[in-house]
Amino acid sequence: MRAIRVAEFGGPEVLTVAEVADPVAGRGQAVVGMAAVDVIYLDTLLRAGWGGDYFPLEPPYVPGGGGAGRVLSIGAGVDPGWVGRHVLARGTGGYAEQMVADARELVEVPEGVASSTAAALLHDAVTAQMLLLMGQVQRGEWVLVAAAAGGAGSLVVQLAKEAGGRVVAAARGGRKLALAGELGAEVTVDYSEPGWQQRVIEATGGAGVALAFDGAGGQLGRDAFDTVRKGGRFVTYGTASGGLADIDPDRAEQRDVTVTNALEAGSPGAEEVRALLVEALRRVADGTLRPTVGATYPLAEAARAHEALAERTTVGKSLLLI
Repeated sequence: MRAIRVAEFGGPEVLTVAEVADPVAGRGQAVVGMAAVDVIYLDTLLRAGWGGDYFPLEPPYVPGGGGAGRVLSIGAGVDPGWVGRHVLARGTGGYAEQMVADARELVEVPEGVASSTAAALLHDAVTAQMLLLMGQVQRGEWVLVAAAAGGAGSLVVQLAKEAGGRVVAAARGGRKLALAGELGAEVTVDYSEPGWQQRVIEATGGAGVALAFDGAGGQLGRDAFDTVRKGGRFVTYGTASGGLADIDPDRAEQRDVTVTNALEAGSPGAEEVRALLVEALRRVADGTLRPTVGATYPLAEAARAHEALAERTTVGKSLLLI
């Protein structure tokens, strides 16, 4: 089968197509024929060698955490009824025509939901729902979503609005701001423009937001922190600016702002992930949640997908289509 391999850490050019052996399902496993593969910004950072403290990884490896497709075969101890079913599958080595997954973590995709739509939920819907649990949006309070047009951010906008929050969406450029507005943001602000934090504060009546979700990280994340009112909450998870926002603990204490680093909280367990994906797929099937797929690429053009993410030209979710 074809797969994308990273022979050494580096730029997008290290993503190359290779012929590798078809995977074989071991006990408790299933082989999934991938139709749509999730691509997240974290993939680009790991490819470049970032994040060893959180995600130990050594080349050569096949990147990617999974996607959607149909079960081709199963290993011992797995219900034969899984074969042929349309599923979401998480695992390692997702940038490939086939991937091995733990059968206990397979999630069946509801009738009428396309593989591309399902794959767009694989990581970002779990992240978005976990962020909402961390942030505890209160009805009527102002909520900032930074990087609001990304795969996770666009879902956070919808979930925060559904929870009763008044959403301020911060993103870069008119296309991204327009999307955030479509998804329910009450106010949109371009964070590539100087003084954007003050415009957020003014939009909230001068007090600042009660809660900020930082999907940008780096300096943009630190700027987003400045929009949080005294006694507010700040949840950071983004790495699009090259790393997480490192908030000065003394500043946070002075302003009585609770800072939560979503990555430090660790990954949720397999059962929790599965439950969150089932809930996200239910919401998509009944029309109450809408993932935005902004760019798709054939498997062989994985490097182009990474380039677009690094250049921040992608609106919504990026996928590889097999």
